[in-house]
Amino acid sequence: MNTHLNWPENETTQTALWVSESGTNPPKHMTLADDTLSAENAHRLASEGHALLWRGDFQNARHLLQALTRRLDKLKSKKTNKNKIIQSNLEVFHQHRMAQAQRAHILNAIVIVVEKNHHIDLRRAPDVVDACFEVLGEQTERYALPLRQLLAYVSAHEWRKNGVLIPALNSNIHPHYGVFSPIRGEYLELINSAPLPKPCDTAWDIGTGTGVISAVLARRGVKTIIATDTDPRALACARDNFERLGLTTQVQLHQADLFPQTNTKADLIVCNPPWLPAKAAAPIERAIFDEKSQMLKGFLLGVGAHLSAHGQAWLIMSDFAEHLGLRAPNEIPDMIERAGLRVLKKHDIRPQHGKVFDKTDPLHAARALETTSLWCLTLAAKTTLT
Repeated sequence: MNTHLNWPENETTQTALWVSESGTNPPKHMTLADDTLSAENAHRLASEGHALLWRGDFQNARHLLQALTRRLDKLKSKKTNKNKIIQSNLEVFHQHRMAQAQRAHILNAIVIVVEKNHHIDLRRAPDVVDACFEVLGEQTERYALPLRQLLAYVSAHEWRKNGVLIPALNSNIHPHYGVFSPIRGEYLELINSAPLPKPCDTAWDIGTGTGVISAVLARRGVKTIIATDTDPRALACARDNFERLGLTTQVQLHQADLFPQTNTKADLIVCNPPWLPAKAAAPIERAIFDEKSQMLKGFLLGVGAHLSAHGQAWLIMSDFAEHLGLRAPNEIPDMIERAGLRVLKKHDIRPQHGKVFDKTDPLHAARALETTSLWCLTLAAKTTLT
């Protein structure tokens, strides 16, 4: 159901469609803001629950957002230095998530109105038509959204145009807005190097996202691949990438929750579920957070029924959750055993992304210990699936 933002301006009540990727309701308290607003007053108003409807120069709104970000970083640093108490990684994680939510609330306070043709009627406003159209499509009325969200649309548009180089493909993958970008390449190294089952004519890619795993398997010579996802944005993104890479005859797309509706079985079924068993705060976080490990459990409990006689299930997981205290050390092996599966081989790799080396990251202690693994699984002999 669409909701609208209403506010008084020029002695009339103005209205615009409210667009929120996180699903938040329209702000109840609106304050008109322009170039005279300082970062200090903006922070105070946002902390008191006011949204700031921007009526000044667009670039000054960006500068204000940057100033708010620096202000929050400074306040966070002071608070951290003042309260240096030894805490468990789990306590640090929950505090970090709470701080992220509070930070988002403040930074999302600056609101921009966009006309129905995706034009912004502000001084020095950039052309955002293509970026907004890619995410929202045609709009029949003007809409309002946080400036931070609008800038995310613009950033995603650039990623979509330029793509992300995937060494295993020697080509780029082009992520769409709302679809998790494959910028962490270590799991793709595992997918590209692990021995395939023999024969391996058919493979399924469960939760395909950008389609990158399907593309790697296709380039490795798997003849027929089915890629599944439930998210329309992910399906559109994967379709775009398969067309760019010339893989549309080799890879089929199915909108499905986990496994495709087919009577055939697969030689290889691959799943890279979200790695952290916690609640997502926004749709984009569903690629990271899997509340109560629902996707992980669903994959393990269901995959055996879809494997060919010699087939393998490949599970890509990080042990970041174990180091955070969100998952017990033996929980995944226990899930595998309860699902009637056994481990053929486990391939490990250490991540090399920037946060691993960032000692200012609140979660650095856990990240520094992280390992990404490819679990190669098959049916356990004489075991009945439950």
